[in-house]
Amino acid sequence: MTGMAAAEKSGGATEYILHHQAFLSNRQAHGIVDFTVINYDTVFFSVVLALVFFVLFWLVARKASSGVPGRVQNFIEIIVKFVDTQVRDTFHGTSRLIAPLALTIFCWIFLFNFMDLVPVDLLPAAGRGAGFEHLKVVPSTDLNATFALSLTVFILIIFYSLKMKGFVGFISEFTLQPFRVRNVFAQALLVPVNLILESVTFVARPISLALRLYGNLYAGEMIFLLLAALTLSRGLASLATVGGWLGLIAQIALALAWSIFHILVIVLQAFIFMVLTIVYLSMAHEHH
Repeated sequence: MTGMAAAEKSGGATEYILHHQAFLSNRQAHGIVDFTVINYDTVFFSVVLALVFFVLFWLVARKASSGVPGRVQNFIEIIVKFVDTQVRDTFHGTSRLIAPLALTIFCWIFLFNFMDLVPVDLLPAAGRGAGFEHLKVVPSTDLNATFALSLTVFILIIFYSLKMKGFVGFISEFTLQPFRVRNVFAQALLVPVNLILESVTFVARPISLALRLYGNLYAGEMIFLLLAALTLSRGLASLATVGGWLGLIAQIALALAWSIFHILVIVLQAFIFMVLTIVYLSMAHEHH
């Protein structure tokens, strides 16, 4: 039974959308973010997409030649060069981790987001055929997944800050800026203010990374579901009229237009996450 058929049987477009918003989990989540819940579909597709990324790049690297590259090798080389350029332009320190990390983030998140272009009923219908009631195929629409990515970056920021500046230098960045004066007594009074302001800015980094990626992909997925729900609400009886066929053509045109625009969104969100990661790690390497 397809998602549309299930929705028709159980209560229409609203039930259809709610059904597609539910994860295949070990239990029901309490609140928007609940790290005690395991969303099996998010974990599964995240691992599968990571393997796709690793195997593809490994095979291309293994068969790479110095002569005229094939199409796949040329495409991979363009991506690697593009990411390397962003790292060289943004990161001014020396690290063997930053470029591979940036490449992994960009490609992995792009694959996450690309799953949003898969027809909304295709894989969930296959999941129901295998006995799974719910199945979400876009890992970046899971706030737990986006927070896991951003918190990993956040841990790296703290690690490199402590490594490059030491504990005293790291704490000094929170207590001696943005307000800094020459008078020692006045500066001591400004320490709590500086600490509050800088701490809020620092903690906002992983939160903004996670919410930006999640919000844009969640909105994109919701639009696809709304377009599918429009088709569901019309029913097969509407195709008996010219207006019904015109409405169907209009819906297909809207879905195609949104899919084309969404390609830009999924690439842009992967790029933004990658660039902000490079910027934050570059700031962690710099001495003020």
